[in-house]
Amino acid sequence: MPPRRKLVLILASGVLALLSRTPATAADLKIFASRAVATVLEKIGPQFEKSTGNKLNVIVGLSGEFVARVNANENFDIIAVPPPVLDILIKRGKVIADSKTLLLRSANGVLVRAGAPKPDVSTVEAFKRALLAAKSVTYLPVPGVPQLLERLGIKDAVAAKATIPKSDTSAEMVAKGEVELAIVAITQGYTVPGVAIAGPLPAEIQYYTAFGGAVSAKSQAPEAARALLGFLKSPTAIPVIKEQGMEPL
Repeated sequence: MPPRRKLVLILASGVLALLSRTPATAADLKIFASRAVATVLEKIGPQFEKSTGNKLNVIVGLSGEFVARVNANENFDIIAVPPPVLDILIKRGKVIADSKTLLLRSANGVLVRAGAPKPDVSTVEAFKRALLAAKSVTYLPVPGVPQLLERLGIKDAVAAKATIPKSDTSAEMVAKGEVELAIVAITQGYTVPGVAIAGPLPAEIQYYTAFGGAVSAKSQAPEAARALLGFLKSPTAIPVIKEQGMEPL
């Protein structure tokens, strides 16, 4: 009889655990995420899912893509993009203002294909020489690089040999050998296979790309979404953010 009672207790505890994660309490969270946030979620997301019973559906892309989808009234729960984009969405009533959370930031730098010679980019003049000497260059269609190249007086020379993808694939293009150099958030050098970091931008021209998150005004699981944003600032997330070459905010 004692073994039977033990079995009943085990079964009862299993049922309680199952009930704590029923569809009534668990959520499927749809997340629009810039790559810098998505790579962190790739590492810590499973722990969040296990501890909460919620499921994460992470869609990776550029902020411009996401804004278009949000403006088209596509359903989502969280968007993780640069803060100025969040501010625009707040003004439009697309995300909840008090859910805005600063998450992390990345310096920018130059990537080359793994195993390829690394150009000197340690000074402004060396960086300019590396870009002018490269056969091909790529950067993303977001603010930052075009303005920098214009400041340096090499915008037209670089633009003539630049490939600007419509999606976040610059690092992959370098990894495949399709383009020689990429100017992107340096975190991609830590998270994209087949590339190496030639170096960060020189201090005089370095700029940081910050990323934050906010909850959709139409989310069906706003508390679960807020919990995930909080988890991205937790002691679980901070070491991963740093390992990927970024700074927590």
